[in-house]
Order: sequence, then structure tokens, then C-alpha cells
Amino acid sequence: MRANSLASFGALVCASLASLAAAPAHAAATITILNINAPNVGFNDPTPVAPVGGNLGTTLGQQRLNAFQYAASLWGATLTSSVTIVVQAQFSALACNATGAVLGSAGPISISRDFVGAPLPATWYHIALANKLFGADRLPANPDINANFNVNLGNPGCLTGIPFYLGLDNNHGTAVDLVTVLLHEFGHGLGFSTVTNGTTGAYFSGFPSSYDHFLFDNTVNKTWVEMTPAERATSAVNTRRLVWTGTNVGAAAPTVLNSGTPQFSVIAPASAAGTFLVGLSQFGPPLSTAGVTGEIMPVVDSAGGLGLACTPLSAVNAAAVNGKIAVVDRGVCIFTDKVKNAQNAGAIAVVIVDNVAGSPPPGNPGIDATVVIPSVRITQAEGATLKNALRFRSRTRSGVFGTMGINAAVLTGADANGRMLMFTPNPFAGGSSVSHWDQSASRNQLMEPNINGDLTHSVLPPEDLTFRMLQDIGW
Repeated sequence: MRANSLASFGALVCASLASLAAAPAHAAATITILNINAPNVGFNDPTPVAPVGGNLGTTLGQQRLNAFQYAASLWGATLTSSVTIVVQAQFSALACNATGAVLGSAGPISISRDFVGAPLPATWYHIALANKLFGADRLPANPDINANFNVNLGNPGCLTGIPFYLGLDNNHGTAVDLVTVLLHEFGHGLGFSTVTNGTTGAYFSGFPSSYDHFLFDNTVNKTWVEMTPAERATSAVNTRRLVWTGTNVGAAAPTVLNSGTPQFSVIAPASAAGTFLVGLSQFGPPLSTAGVTGEIMPVVDSAGGLGLACTPLSAVNAAAVNGKIAVVDRGVCIFTDKVKNAQNAGAIAVVIVDNVAGSPPPGNPGIDATVVIPSVRITQAEGATLKNALRFRSRTRSGVFGTMGINAAVLTGADANGRMLMFTPNPFAGGSSVSHWDQSASRNQLMEPNINGDLTHSVLPPEDLTFRMLQDIGW
């Protein structure tokens, strides 16, 4: 700690990112890259390469630098600051295996509070934003953002065969577009992250971050700055109940997000009514706004009251689900088999209950063109709630009715009030939880925890909400 208004802060990790003479970005803000790689590594790798996608560098290191400078120029053309933003950067070995990898990480090197020009007192601001608001460099001897990216990506054993695409045109094919990842990670360093501990709910050195003022939990109807540490820790894993209340994001969301949120709801009896989070299936017809409505009945074909539906349903189970929404359990066989067996017995839709704890529910993978009814997955906990509502059923009737479909009145990735959902999986995902938009957003957003292949290089509406969020906190 340097003083009560300035603090050193280790870069936030986001799993998704000697001074260089490169020209800075000439725009509303200047962003420069400070190379801390050793000779022959990262930015200094002399391996010859051919120009690609507008990147004219002739060595691997130079192309990496060009991609960094291009991403810096895109952010520089969007931000407004009279203070140069310095990004300390390197390529190094990060965690990975043959099928997955940490692409990179970035975050503020320092944070600051209670400076002249701070919009909120007793509140931490990422140093690049603090400098902009203060009008001068609060720590002129220090870089502002630390960025570290995976030097081995695409090599055998490190997301094998899927390297960074170093072109500037976003024509990345099956590779990972480096410019997109850089825009994402720079976003964290500029302010798209909290410095509050999401596991314990404790503030950093006793003060909230500017980000926390805009986090609102729909379950307890409090912002993070109104909560106790224990309440914040609970909120950080309150799946799809934590939202962003900033007015800039709220005004722009309808121009960016698609209409229609997938959901499964119990609509009767009133005592059991409720809406469940769902994971979508990769097979079968997409959910529709009209939806599928019917009585809900479980399959029971295994010990412990489970319904695995891995073989053709018995006459008793077929009679139970015929013309109804069938409930089956995950496990033993593939998802398409479960849904196909229920379909063959006359079910009009299938709800698959997860067999492991965690939220939100993942999707159901698989390919089967003969599956013609919709299906979704719900969490183990919500599956228990649904089964409890079904416990008084007869062999062919439950009296419990539901609808599976799309709620056209709700933006995809927002709550019913149009407020963006934050990423709050349960269990907590270190480096990702809270400091991203929820993965349900559509169109896909730059600041989701995973880099989607359809992202553009824009941080502005109508493609993206990242800059609107930064405006909410003071940019």
C-alpha cells in the first residue's frame, strides 16, 4: 500500500488474455504497450511468418505486437482521456491442455480512491479510469494494466491445433481471434471488473469498487454496496439473479440484445408455480414463442425413483408420458437416446434433470435428426423442486402443468426489467464470476466469460455493450 488513496493491485485473471518503439494509438485516448518479454520470446520471437489479414509483420513477435497495437487503437478511438494508458504485456506459458486453455489475463496494476474528480467517495477505481477522472497520472512511474497471454496456444497439448489468429480482419475461421481476446482483456483492465472478493464478499482494504455500486441482486433487492460481506458472497453465486443497473447499459441493451429468453415454467397449480433456468439442447427443434404446454409427468424406471430413459419405456411409463412433458434424469446414456425414447412413447417435450450440483444448467449436446420434440436441462436442485411437486401424482395424471418455450418479452441475457445479467455460476468461478456478463446473452457479448467466434471488433452498440458499461462507471 502506498497511501490510503492508492494501492497496488495484482491483475485480475480472466480465463477466456524493455519499452517498445511502436507508435501509440492516435485518438481520444493514447494506449501504449510495454514489452516485458525476454529476447526471442513472445513479442520478440524472430520466427518468420507471412503477412495475414492486414497484419504485415514478418516475424511472429512483430505480428503479435501489431495485433496488440491494433486492439489498443480500437480502444483508443473509443475512450476519452488526456492521460496515456500503459499496458504492460507479455506472452508466457499459461494453463492449458489438449482441449482447453487459459487464453490470457489482464487487470489493473493499481487502484485509487478519494482523489479530486472521483464521482463516488470511499470507492476504488481502476487506475486508468482514476487517471482520466483526476486529469493526471496518479502513479507516473507505474504501468496501468498488466496483460499476459498464452504463448503456447495451438501447440500440441495446449488447445491443440487452435492457435491465435493474428490477422486484423477478424477472419479467424476455427482459430482464436487475438484482437477480440485483447479487446476483452483490456476491458477488464479499464474497469470491467470488481476488486471485491467474490468468495468472501470482503471489500479490498475495506472499500467497494466503482463496479459494485451497479451490481443489484434481484433476490434480496440490494446493491452490493448495501449488502454485508456474507450477502455479497451469496449473491456472487446467485445464478442469473445479479444484474447491472447502469443507465447507459440499460438504454442500449434493447438495441443490442435479441428478444426472447428460453425458459421452462410450471404454471399450475399455483402452489408449485415458478420459472426454471434451462440449458438448451443442440438437437431437436428450437424453442418457440408459442411454446409447448402440457401436463408434466416423470419417468421412473430405475432404483431410487430415477427415470433414466435409456431403453424404450415400459408400458406403464409410456402411458404416463403420452401427450405430456416428460421428466427424465441425466446419466448412463446420451441425451439424444433419452429424448428419443420419451418421444417414441408419445411425450411432447422432455425436461432432463442434471445429476450433479451446479448452476446454471449446461446444454444438452448431441445430434439426432429424428428427434422432433424440444428438450431442455434443469439443475439438480430445481429438478428436486419439480419432482417434489409431482409426488402426489397418479399413474397417468399429476395435475402439474408447464410450458417450455421462449419468453418474447424478455431480452436474451437480461432480466424482466431489461437489466443485463451478470455471470454468477454456482460454484464460484475464480477470475470469471461477477466480472462478466452472463453467458446467456444474445447476441453474444465481448465481455462474456468465453470468447465466441461470432464476435466483432466493436465495443459499441448495436454490436456490443462494453463501452456503455465503462461509461456507467465514469469513462
